[in-house]
Amino acid sequence: MRRAAKVDSNQTQVVSALRAAGVSVQSLAAVGNGVPDLLCGFRGKLSLLEVKDGSKVKSARKLTAAQTDWHAVWKDMPLFVVETPEQALKALGAIA
Repeated sequence: MRRAAKVDSNQTQVVSALRAAGVSVQSLAAVGNGVPDLLCGFRGKLSLLEVKDGSKVKSARKLTAAQTDWHAVWKDMPLFVVETPEQALKALGAIA
C-alpha cells in the first residue's frame, strides 16, 4: 500500500496564488515516483511545478533521486522548481 503523499507546507499558498491568477492547477503529489507536485494550465500551455519549502535548510530542498531521474527523462517539458507563490507565477508567465 502506498503511503500518504508528502506535500510541502507552502504548496497550499502556491496553489492559491496560481488559481487567483487564473491558472488551472491539478495536484500530482499522490502520484509519487519523482513526478512533480503540480500540473498547471495557463494561456493554452501546460507546465509542471515541483514545489520546495524555502523555509527548510538547503539540503532539505534538494530534489530527491527519483525527482532528478524524472526531470532528466522529461527534460524537454516546461518544468520548474519553485519555493514561493511569486516564483510560481513568474515561471508560468502570470506576472513579469
